[in-house]
Amino acid sequence: MIFDIVAVNSDHQKYFYHQYILAVTVFCISLSLPILMGHKKLIRFQAIDTYKNVLQYPENMKGNWKNFFGNDNPITLELACGKGEYSVNLGRQHKDHNYIGVDIKGNRIYTGAKAALEEGLDNVGFLRIHIGQITEYFEPGEVAGIWIIFPDPFLKKAKNRLTHPRFLHLYQQLLKTGATINLKTDSKELYDFTLETIAEQNCNKLEDIADIYGKGLATGPLAIQTFYEKKHLADGRTIYYLRFSLPANPIILSGRFEPKSDT
Repeated sequence: MIFDIVAVNSDHQKYFYHQYILAVTVFCISLSLPILMGHKKLIRFQAIDTYKNVLQYPENMKGNWKNFFGNDNPITLELACGKGEYSVNLGRQHKDHNYIGVDIKGNRIYTGAKAALEEGLDNVGFLRIHIGQITEYFEPGEVAGIWIIFPDPFLKKAKNRLTHPRFLHLYQQLLKTGATINLKTDSKELYDFTLETIAEQNCNKLEDIADIYGKGLATGPLAIQTFYEKKHLADGRTIYYLRFSLPANPIILSGRFEPKSDT
C-alpha cells in the first residue's frame, strides 16, 4: 500500500504505475487464453457428440446415406469444409440435394452443424474423418459432386493438395460418371497446379475462371462467401475457380506424381 501511495504522487510515477498494471493484466490474460480456448473446443466437441447431423468415424455407411438423410437425393461433398459454410448455403438453396461437409476438425464443424440444426436443414450433414479415408464411407457412384473451398494449398507438400492425383484417385472411386469437382481458391500456386493436373490426367475441364470477381462471375454458388473468402477479398486477393470432371480411365499415379525413392 505504501508503494501504491508513493507511486501515484506524480504524473511521471502515475504513468509507470499504469504501465505496470497494464503489463500485469496482459500477462495474466496470456496465461488464461489458451485455457479458455481449450475449454471452448472441449465444449464444441461435446456438443457435436449430441448433434444428429454429425457423424464421427461412423461404421457401415457405404450405401446407407439414404437412411441418414431419409431420401435418395444426390449427395454433394464439401471437402475440408471448415465451418461448413458452403454446405449450409447450398443446402438452403437446393432442398432436393443432400450436402455433407467433411473435415477432421470437430470444433470447426460445430459452427455449420449448429446452424443447420437451428434452421432445420435436414439435407445438410457433417462427417468427421480424414479425407484420405473417404473411400471407406461411400460406395462407387454414391457421390454426385465435390466442392473444395479455399483448402490449404500446401505450398511445400504438393502431395497433400486436395487436387493431387492421389486424391483424384480416391474421388474416382466414389463419384458418379460425369460428376464434377469444383475448386475455389485464392492460391495461384494451387490453381496452376490443378490446371496442370487436369491436363496431365486428361480430365474434362468444364470451367476456368482466373478472376471470379474481376470478371463479374460471382453468381449462383460462386456468390457464396466464406469467412476466409471475405478476408481474402478485403486483402485484395484474386479468387480463382475451376470445374472439371475425371476421365473414364484410371487416374495415373506415376511420373512426377510417383512417390520419390530415398535411394
